[in-house]
Amino acid sequence: MADEITETSQTVAAGQLRAFIERIERLEEEKKTIADDIKDVYAEAKGTGFDTKAIRTLIRLRKQDQNERAEEESILDLYKAALGMA
Repeated sequence: MADEITETSQTVAAGQLRAFIERIERLEEEKKTIADDIKDVYAEAKGTGFDTKAIRTLIRLRKQDQNERAEEESILDLYKAALGMA
């Protein structure tokens, strides 16, 4: 009887593991599809004359909150001044 419980537990654990793996695989495929879509949008923007490096920077900055962005800009200004670039 104890062997049956252990076997059932292993079967359930294996099933759960398989379900997790399959979910992760589906999500990875969705992530790849989305990454390809984003790449296409950048290519489209570049094709219409936009600088994609600047767009990427703007997207990164928009993810930050205002204080975080101000702090980064302040440090960058300080470093530029130290290098005589300001």
